[in-house]
Amino acid sequence: MLEDTGERVILEEMKPTNQLLLEHIARYTFSTPYVKGRVLDIACGTGYGSLHVAKARKKEIKEIIGVDISADAIQYAKQHYYHPLLTFHKGDVMNPSLKDEIGRFDTILSFETIEHVVDDRTFMQRIYKLLKPGGSLVLSTPFGKGRDYPCGSPFHYFQLTKDEFHQIFHSFSEVEIFYQRGVTIEPPREGVYYPLGVAVCKR
Repeated sequence: MLEDTGERVILEEMKPTNQLLLEHIARYTFSTPYVKGRVLDIACGTGYGSLHVAKARKKEIKEIIGVDISADAIQYAKQHYYHPLLTFHKGDVMNPSLKDEIGRFDTILSFETIEHVVDDRTFMQRIYKLLKPGGSLVLSTPFGKGRDYPCGSPFHYFQLTKDEFHQIFHSFSEVEIFYQRGVTIEPPREGVYYPLGVAVCKR
């Protein structure tokens, strides 16, 4: 039985109208035009999103590796989501030796991950080192009061402000920021409340 963390998406156990599920699918769908070459889905969870990308971009990718810190989630992913281009690996992005284990990538996907680590700056350094020069990162996170303040979620160390979110991509040569509201991911519109940010960056 896969342990429920309160935020984990388990596709087979959720209704098709579940808002959390729909928002997760929206992020993976949004990311597919940017995905190519060797792909890393960091904090892939149960793996359904990695499979979605593998199917959608099978002609544009060489391989996709889904990595998660949870052994149970990786085991579930291996049992439920097979694709010839897809493999799953237990690992921690905060581990500096992860690059030696899995190499570097043309595309990295990081959805709802950075708020789960203590040090977001180190997280971004690790991601940057895993990315090949010219490679692309697609990253999302919910907005909140900022890294120095506790947030309402028991699963998050913090939630970045919009300004902090913009600033974490300073090392990248190109950065494009989008905002998510439900299943809609778009450039910001005046007067619209957006609870999440989505960045597309190029090293």
